[in-house]
Amino acid sequence: MGPLAQQLFADASAEVYRYSSEPFKLASGQLSHHYFNCKRITLTPARLALLARTLRDEVIPLSGATPEAAGGLTLGADPIAYAVSLAYLERGLTVYPLVVRKEAKEHGLARRIEGEYQLVKEVLLIDDVVTTAGSSLKAVEAFRAAGLAVKRCICIVDREEGGREALKAAGIELFAVFKKSDFSA
Repeated sequence: MGPLAQQLFADASAEVYRYSSEPFKLASGQLSHHYFNCKRITLTPARLALLARTLRDEVIPLSGATPEAAGGLTLGADPIAYAVSLAYLERGLTVYPLVVRKEAKEHGLARRIEGEYQLVKEVLLIDDVVTTAGSSLKAVEAFRAAGLAVKRCICIVDREEGGREALKAAGIELFAVFKKSDFSA
């Protein structure tokens, strides 16, 4: 864990992670005694800025080149995509933020993806928490249907419950700021 990630962990871990003897129902439908509320990072400006720098400087470089675009399924990915885009803009680089709707709009242009996806060939997939990767793979389906390559994924927390393997089966490598074991060790 790099120094920015350590700072983010020290600042937010007590508010992000919760353990309960009564299990929580997750978006995947699974039950777990471990709950991660990454909105305590993504909806707090100072933490979101620190997360964006952490991703730009410590996580994304591990995954390869600077992305052309970054995004994922709304709502978890949205603030992260915007913040990453702005963090790269600070360095004079354009990374387009993309938003994938859960379903295509029924009005206007009826788009499933919002943003300048026509200008890029590949997108860096984003999620806040990866459990089974179900939400991530919905975004992958939309991106690939639009002709975009998806080879890498970043997230705040890898719950270490099969998501990494599901993404790998889809040809995508996962890079996480934190793992569940960082919190519950």
